[in-house]
Amino acid sequence: MIPQMITNLTIQEFQERSRGKKVILLYPWVNYRTIFLTHLIQNLDKGLLYYRIIGENPKLEEWLSSMATEFDQVLEGFGSHLKQALINPKPARLGEALAADLADYAKNENILLFIDEFDRAPLNGKFREFIEAAVKNLPDNIQLSFSSRRLTYEPWYNMVARGDACVVGTEYRKDDVMFEIDEPGRPQLEVYSLGRGYALVNGQMITNWDGALPRNLFFYFMDHPLVTRDEIFATFWPDLSVKEATNVFHVTKRKISERISMKVGDGKSYELTQYSGGFYMPSEKIVRHYDVADFQSAIERAMVAMSDEQEKTLLVEAIELYKAPFIQTVEMPWVVERRDQLRQLYAQALISMARLHKRRNELDHALGFFIRALKETPEREDIHREVMSIYLKQDMIEDAQRQYQSLEKILHDSLNIGPSRETRELYEVISAHS
Repeated sequence: MIPQMITNLTIQEFQERSRGKKVILLYPWVNYRTIFLTHLIQNLDKGLLYYRIIGENPKLEEWLSSMATEFDQVLEGFGSHLKQALINPKPARLGEALAADLADYAKNENILLFIDEFDRAPLNGKFREFIEAAVKNLPDNIQLSFSSRRLTYEPWYNMVARGDACVVGTEYRKDDVMFEIDEPGRPQLEVYSLGRGYALVNGQMITNWDGALPRNLFFYFMDHPLVTRDEIFATFWPDLSVKEATNVFHVTKRKISERISMKVGDGKSYELTQYSGGFYMPSEKIVRHYDVADFQSAIERAMVAMSDEQEKTLLVEAIELYKAPFIQTVEMPWVVERRDQLRQLYAQALISMARLHKRRNELDHALGFFIRALKETPEREDIHREVMSIYLKQDMIEDAQRQYQSLEKILHDSLNIGPSRETRELYEVISAHS
């Protein structure tokens, strides 16, 4: 079977999609990514520089320094601009320096810099500044390609929208709307509920909600993509008559629409929801990006991952997305309940990551994630045992004993019970080593 039959993409198709683009985003939820990369190396009619990011969450300057050193060893002299910029690293300056080094190396030849395992590098404000500066200064004969199992809305969307970037390999990606550029473009709504809660329309934050009720109903709609009127009324106005609740509901819904429409600013009216078949559901006129949905999706896919590496990538994505508890500033019953559900999911992601490291006998990493999980779910006796067992393996007997004592107090204070027989037996084994 030839590679393009496996990967659903020929080199010719790759070249057509990427022609004139400074950035190529390879999203490999398609199978056999390595085969496609080999196919690319063998058939690409331009120079190819390949670098694979290593380590866990390396800082921007760390992986750039490693890349410059690796290329210098092979190419003899590559990276003089980067090495100078790394003395006093500033993101934009690093982007300019990389572009200059690539230009010096390429001269007038076509060059593709392929950066693999990009999942490992954090997509933060520093990287956004860096990549924008790099792309701005890249000559037309040079392209950057990033291979990643997670491609977030920022910083790529604006590049795709401007025509500077393209996405390849999204055949099996769910909810890939962030890379679908409409003509004319639909408004882009970004909603971040993990934290204090805020929303942006086409990059502009909604700061005035005209009261708490429109804001709370907005987040309810975002978190309930398929909901009936009765469910809404029971949540927000259980003590009002249907007529009174209907009046308040429509006024509030109109205020939400006004907030969104004002930020779009084209004179049209944009509803957050549309009504069909007895349900309020997301409006087709707006493209939504919701951090909670991405968080849950990452955890769901991690549960059915086909390999440890795939599971780890998805768990890292979920853990990074959980910036803080759900809508911290609101204490409505539905928010409190949802906050606890998501906190439990976050704890499970931490536990899954800890167990993955434990399987690899990476006990320090496993211990760190188990301890983080206990901060979210201190009542989990099985996780306390995991921590105690690792302490025992590392001959940290006093720490293991303190962990047991901490569990005793938590169980007594919260449930008025003592540790289970299994935990007591483990404590006896630990005490025998003291």
